[in-house]
Amino acid sequence: MAGLSQGSASSSSTLPVQNPFNVSWTHRALLAALAVYLFYSVSTLGVTYDRLVIGLGESERLLSRMFPPDFSRTSLLLSGLAESLQIAIISSFFGIVISLVLGLLAARNMMPSMISMPVRGFIALCRSFHPVIIAILFVKAVGFGALAGILTLVFASIGFIAKLFAEAIEEISFKPVEAIRATGASFMSVILYAVMPQVFTRFIGFASYQLDSNLRNSTMVGIVGAGGLGGTLFSAFQRFDYDFVAAILLTIIALILVGEFLSNIVRRVF
Repeated sequence: MAGLSQGSASSSSTLPVQNPFNVSWTHRALLAALAVYLFYSVSTLGVTYDRLVIGLGESERLLSRMFPPDFSRTSLLLSGLAESLQIAIISSFFGIVISLVLGLLAARNMMPSMISMPVRGFIALCRSFHPVIIAILFVKAVGFGALAGILTLVFASIGFIAKLFAEAIEEISFKPVEAIRATGASFMSVILYAVMPQVFTRFIGFASYQLDSNLRNSTMVGIVGAGGLGGTLFSAFQRFDYDFVAAILLTIIALILVGEFLSNIVRRVF
């Protein structure tokens, strides 16, 4: 037995030990190519240390002109803030409702390919463009004002919520669905009693995040004339009224913090 154990020990000691950190020349070549491309991009875009130093100096001058903030034009500030809030709430409501339907139609485990694929294509289209680009198109289509902002954020909401909601439906357990179908229930009953209970909490998280995102974007689309506080902010920048710009930016920050607080409450409730 002793000889057998010694033989096995000697045979195990002669086995080659594999290095867990093998050198991959392919990965090294890719990293080297990435580093070369990074330096090439920095050089062609004119990103230099001198420009960075000059920018820091100009930033110091800008901040010195922004403080203390000017809150004297309260009526103008509050009117823009109220319009941004209305745009965000209306667009979030319609965007969430439409996304609920489109997300269900885009789920490949619930719908045939002839329905899910075109809907997925439309959702991808909604997600393809930045809200500012969409806002420019809607401003050209329906004119300046809050309507263009609402349509823009509804479009953006569909691109985000519908995609995540469809993916959440595709990850559900199909046993409750089969059980409800076995009772002879209708399609809507299957959705309400087998699908929605499994994805409802995630959908609330998606919706609350989108509301928070729309609060931010509603202050941005106004820069191109789609209503809200962004128009006031852009006008203040054009007048070099930087102390009023600081007041607007602080108001936007306060709006986002309030929206974050409310979204946390909604998540706790559901």
